[in-house]
Amino acid sequence: MFLILGCGFAFFVLSFNFYIMFLTIVVFIIVLSIIVLVHELGHFSTARKFGARVYEFGLGLPPRVFGVRKINGKFKMVWGRKEPEDGPTVYSLNLIPVGGFVKIKGENGEEGNDLDSFSSKPIWQRSIMISAGVIMNVVLCAILLMFGFGIGMPAVVDESDSRAIISDKSIQIISVLPETNAKLAGIEVGDIIKGIDDKKFDSIVDINDYLDVNKGSQLRVSIDRKGEEMEKVIEVGKYTFNGEEFDGFGVSLIETAIVRYPWYLAIWKGMVATYVWLVTIVVAFATIIKNLVIGAPTGVEVAGPVGIAVLTGQAAKLGFVYILQFIALLSLNLAIINILPLPALDGGRLLFLAIEKVRGKPVKQEWENVIHNVGFLLLMGLVVLVTFGDIMKYGGGAWESIKGLFGL
Repeated sequence: MFLILGCGFAFFVLSFNFYIMFLTIVVFIIVLSIIVLVHELGHFSTARKFGARVYEFGLGLPPRVFGVRKINGKFKMVWGRKEPEDGPTVYSLNLIPVGGFVKIKGENGEEGNDLDSFSSKPIWQRSIMISAGVIMNVVLCAILLMFGFGIGMPAVVDESDSRAIISDKSIQIISVLPETNAKLAGIEVGDIIKGIDDKKFDSIVDINDYLDVNKGSQLRVSIDRKGEEMEKVIEVGKYTFNGEEFDGFGVSLIETAIVRYPWYLAIWKGMVATYVWLVTIVVAFATIIKNLVIGAPTGVEVAGPVGIAVLTGQAAKLGFVYILQFIALLSLNLAIINILPLPALDGGRLLFLAIEKVRGKPVKQEWENVIHNVGFLLLMGLVVLVTFGDIMKYGGGAWESIKGLFGL
């Protein structure tokens, strides 16, 4: 009897975990698919605008499951892998449920004499068609941030803006200096200070004043780390920063809150935040590339599919507005990566158009295809290496993190 009950319970646990894992994968796929489909929508809409024929707009990656096309005002089903290139665009659902694609006539240089071919269009039109995906990802980021500021989104508190509606104010740690008492106590970036010695604090000034009158004392610091409350004992000691000696924990603090604006201000704030993020990410990428060139440490870690799934789970565990903010940031990151002048990326294709403009004639299509294919293989190799690094880094903790998608 107990053996039967035990087996039944084990089966239930395994089934439940499989169910949660399935839901997690579905949410992760939806997040990436939204970003990729918006990107492909940019290519699709501009191709149609400039008269380039679009064979197919696909949800997911081939092979095709089924598709529809509009003929004489009526929708007609298209089944299986057969590729009908005559007639209107096929809108398809494909077997591999990640992202999407747009197949445009002449995008690989063929059929250059046909007026409805991508390769027959002027360079400026081809440039717009190629860069439209990146632009759409930036637009998606702005729209999500506009919506986020309209409903309330986590942000640094700006007391000078009286039009902001502020709630859930908190004091958050944004940096921990090495070899300080805070570091030794296990304090991490992102921790929220809930109180010290059972006392609540409304501002950073109040915390600093309390530390000043308790120099050399050990204080009980209550923190919130990704929804989990814990207590750390930290001594108010001396530490050195930029050659000067200070008393404290050795952390930097900011005041954050859920900030909401009226709809007309939310639009403006969303655009401003997108611009600030864009500049910050570009500067960060430039710094990484510079450090790679001179052989200096990059100081950053790259997240692959597993890492992004973990981050998605962590953001979702904090709430809807946090995952909204994360999707916006991920969309902007992918836009910037995609515009880099590397083979197989949109930026690489723009580079070949720039070369064509300077030379007065295009690079041989065979050579361009080879370069893009090699670049794609190298890119996939990098993805494999980064994914392996994610698995080594997160290990069993990856599952615990992505379960946060459902608050488990």
